[in-house]
Amino acid sequence: MISRQNKDLARWAMQYALSQGCSDSRVSINSRVNNSFEYRDTQLDRLQQANESGMNIQVFVDGRFASYSTNRLTDRRELERYIANSVEATRYLAVDEHRRLPQPERFYRGDGRGLDTFDRNIDNVSVDEKIALIRTTAAEVYGTDPRLISITSGYSDGKGGSYMVTSNGFEGESESTSFGLSASVSMRTEGPERPSGWWSESSIFWDKLQKQGIGKTAFERTARMIGAEKIASGVFPMLMDNTMSARLLSPVLNALNGNSIHQKTSFLIDRLGDKIISDKFTLIDDPHIPQARGARWFDGEGVATVKRTVIDKGVLRTYYIDTYAAGRLGVEPTISSSSTLVCEHGNRNFDQILASLDRGIWVTGFNGGNSNATTGDFSFGIDGFLIENGSVVKPINEMNITGNLLTLWNNLLEVGNDPRLTSASRIPTLLFDAVSFSGV
Repeated sequence: MISRQNKDLARWAMQYALSQGCSDSRVSINSRVNNSFEYRDTQLDRLQQANESGMNIQVFVDGRFASYSTNRLTDRRELERYIANSVEATRYLAVDEHRRLPQPERFYRGDGRGLDTFDRNIDNVSVDEKIALIRTTAAEVYGTDPRLISITSGYSDGKGGSYMVTSNGFEGESESTSFGLSASVSMRTEGPERPSGWWSESSIFWDKLQKQGIGKTAFERTARMIGAEKIASGVFPMLMDNTMSARLLSPVLNALNGNSIHQKTSFLIDRLGDKIISDKFTLIDDPHIPQARGARWFDGEGVATVKRTVIDKGVLRTYYIDTYAAGRLGVEPTISSSSTLVCEHGNRNFDQILASLDRGIWVTGFNGGNSNATTGDFSFGIDGFLIENGSVVKPINEMNITGNLLTLWNNLLEVGNDPRLTSASRIPTLLFDAVSFSGV
């Protein structure tokens, strides 16, 4: 997606920055085209297209560092002034000895092929096909139930590419496509409540995008929440829906970031090699799964990605540490961020786990809340269902789960075998013990 002309421009910009007194420079050019359509009930409600392209220039000047961005790429004289002014402005910053490019031996040196994350047919999908798809999605539900207030269906797609070059020898390019189809439904009840629900599917390839049943699923997820209410506070097993599991893991991953660690805003400081989670849980960062969301050969610094175990049967094995954080911490760098995350599966799917519960709560959604990055304490609003004797009894809402993330994850009882493969975080159904729910 990045033209040869723009690649030449990036290389020129890097060399020009060096000529202005930089010791090193990193330049990247990014380009993306996004389309979105929205259909409400029986009408096309929104149509949007966005074309974006720009250059990011990172300069290292006399032990100082700064990053600058511009989308004005057509006039080289203007770019010369912009780069020269950027270099000069950087000289006013404080010296930071830890700002440097990665060692060249850590760079990715391949040809960029093999991950298959770009659909070459994306431009062959017509606007008529896209609009017909969201019209059909809405028609799955519209007019089928007198309680229905409205249904909104949405389609989006995008294609993007990036090219990066550094003054110490890295050059790399990546590209990807994405397709998404969604539906949201609102319904009336006999009371003042107006429950709403959603469903979505996504894919890297148009031909593999799930195109049927999205509206119907959104409707069913909404209808089952009619009559939701609080129940008495208590401590229950918690069955975490596989659409929400990755969100519950997210604050743990944030705590593994090297910048959080050196800024002392992580509850997992100095825990490498410690058991932090139940031994039921093993998490692997696998960046080289073909056709997977999150797959990549190199990170934002150009460092080659490798498959690595993040958590091994509950034991923390690695942090996400980029070059700068490594310098601040005095440790070896790893990689700047996660790619495609997978975890070792259990033997049962959601239905089988649910059927085994005498009493518990199945969480299907979060409604606000937060977690403390430094302590791991959390409070999240949730929606879901009460489970008794292996069956769903009634919907619940306006309840909170509270506690500490380390305690919660050490109370993990079971990992399911049903991850959503369209996500970059392929985390299946999870069952936790002894979770505190606050209600009436």
